[in-house]
Amino acid sequence: MSYRVRIEKDYTVFCSGHFITYDGHECEPLHGHNYRAAVTVEGTLDENAYVVDFTRLKRTLRATVDRLDHRMLLPDRNPLIRIARAGDSVEARYREKRYVFPAEDVVLLPIPNTTAEMLAWWLAQELRKSPAGLLPEGATAIEVEVDESFGQRAVYRETVGEGPA
Repeated sequence: MSYRVRIEKDYTVFCSGHFITYDGHECEPLHGHNYRAAVTVEGTLDENAYVVDFTRLKRTLRATVDRLDHRMLLPDRNPLIRIARAGDSVEARYREKRYVFPAEDVVLLPIPNTTAEMLAWWLAQELRKSPAGLLPEGATAIEVEVDESFGQRAVYRETVGEGPA
């Protein structure tokens, strides 16, 4: 038997700025979204008759999205965007475009682009490496959804124990 639990709360929302590169030579204008994150965990029941402790999962998801809230999200693995830290500033360059942000307002993410797909992947990785026991032994899969706006979402799903796809 397998069960599935899902967390999606009003407080698992984060407002962030970003821009992405695409088609090898294009770059979006700087803009932002009011993102909404949700997580689903699948697995067998534990000795308490649940898949995962809702309270711990909610707290961990909230703490993770709070790290992104009201920040500029920059990908540190994008070959087209050059990122440099100078004192208390972070500079991002794409061709002739140059953005300078206060370092405290930036989150550098280990992803190639700040797409909803990559944000969902990153959130799943952060949840998986959170304190021991968050994903119990019986967990078989984790799925993270990131909505950029109403009706526009990306979903990342990973089998637990296999590592990133």
